Amino acid sequence: MAAIATFQGCTASNRIANNLLKDRKSMLVTTTPIIEGKRIVKYYGIVSGETIIGANVFRDIFASIRDIVGGRSGAYEEVLRMAKDTALQEMQAQAAQMGANAVIGVDLDYETVGGSGSMLMVTANGTAVTIED
Repeated sequence: MAAIATFQGCTASNRIANNLLKDRKSMLVTTTPIIEGKRIVKYYGIVSGETIIGANVFRDIFASIRDIVGGRSGAYEEVLRMAKDTALQEMQAQAAQMGANAVIGVDLDYETVGGSGSMLMVTANGTAVTIED
């Protein structure tokens, strides 16, 4: 299992926000600035979630072999998927804590960080809103 560390961790406010998400219907998250057929009744502001993936020596060795012989790196793909999901969940938890029921204009970014670029940061940003049911 790959190590994934987050900036926010599991704080009390995140646990409360995650419980809010569980109590509601699932939160709508979209990359578009509007939701067709729905009216936005309140804008709360920008919300974000961040995740940093640390290097894993064994995964890196097998990925290097894949580079030589060709093919996809399933290990890296799975870790990236988990990091993206974590960043989106943190963003949604922040939106729920504000009282939103949707996040619009979502943008995902991937950046290398660390002295040798050995870590990858995934960020999810969007605008928290309330839409009519």
